[in-house]
Amino acid sequence: MKKELLVATALVSSMGLVANTANAASATFSGHTRVGATGQDLDSGATDTYGATQLGKFSVSLSETTDAGMKISTGFDLTDESDGATDPSGLTLTFTDGSKLDLIEAGNAASSKLASVPSASGEQGVSAGTLNAAPGALSYADTSDAVGFEWHSASDAFGIAGLTAGVSASLNDDASATTTTNSTQNSYSIGVSYVTDLGDSSVTIGGGIYAAEGTSSSAKKDAASAAAVAISAVTGDLTVGVGFASGDFIRNGGSDRDAMDVDGADFMSAGVKYVSGDLTFALGVTQGEGTDNTVGQITDTTTDKKESVGASVDYAVASGVTATLGWSDSESENEGSIQTGNSGSAWYIGATVSF
Repeated sequence: MKKELLVATALVSSMGLVANTANAASATFSGHTRVGATGQDLDSGATDTYGATQLGKFSVSLSETTDAGMKISTGFDLTDESDGATDPSGLTLTFTDGSKLDLIEAGNAASSKLASVPSASGEQGVSAGTLNAAPGALSYADTSDAVGFEWHSASDAFGIAGLTAGVSASLNDDASATTTTNSTQNSYSIGVSYVTDLGDSSVTIGGGIYAAEGTSSSAKKDAASAAAVAISAVTGDLTVGVGFASGDFIRNGGSDRDAMDVDGADFMSAGVKYVSGDLTFALGVTQGEGTDNTVGQITDTTTDKKESVGASVDYAVASGVTATLGWSDSESENEGSIQTGNSGSAWYIGATVSF
């Protein structure tokens, strides 16, 4: 046993996961392995399919505090859901007053401040058709270049208890102009979050606005122009939430389509979660819609839609080990026609082991 411990210590140290030398930042690591089986029953009548799913994540966090009290932190993923690629993070500076400044790949303030809406866990799902441009998340307008910043206020911003605020921007002025494709040029976002107690409930309201410019010279829309807001309430073991987003955006092109102007893009999410001992029950519904056409053309009047409902049960088997049973039913509608090959029900059964 002593030999095994010495080998393990040497291996971890050689990977840089133990910052025990002079001038080295503190390091921690975390991750999980998620394994299970999934199945689909499509509305097209095609034969039911099922298969294994095996996903892994390994993250390393690095941080150190200066003599003046400012914390500098960053990190990287060795893999994220088995993507097989190292993904470095940007830098985060945490100041002594509690405010933070993210630099490089900083994100958008509106997304950071959105309240969390419960949804089903698990790996189940049926993908919408690639030509369906309806939004699929409250943060659908979240787009930015890696060169940018996001500032987070300290708690109780502007002297208001429970309020936090943020602002972000990214710059990509040298991006080349395009026609039927699009990339994000400059982006800006403002977000706020407010937490308060109402009787026995803790209520969170959060969201913000997105604005982004694109490189397509023929587009009739900005890369993003939208607002999103969500509210959640926690009462004991029960959590409920609802969110809504509305605006316009450009959907970037792919191998089978040009970039698309998407007008009247609306998205709604609602969910509920209940914890009973080692069991967690969750139910969530989403709906997104928008009218689209190739950039530069007159916006179509026929709506694309995405709708889904999902449910799950999680069981805490042991410390760091969770078993999950999940189910979903989805419908994809492109140009007013239901895509039966991209609509139907799905299930998942598996386990997640975290460290």
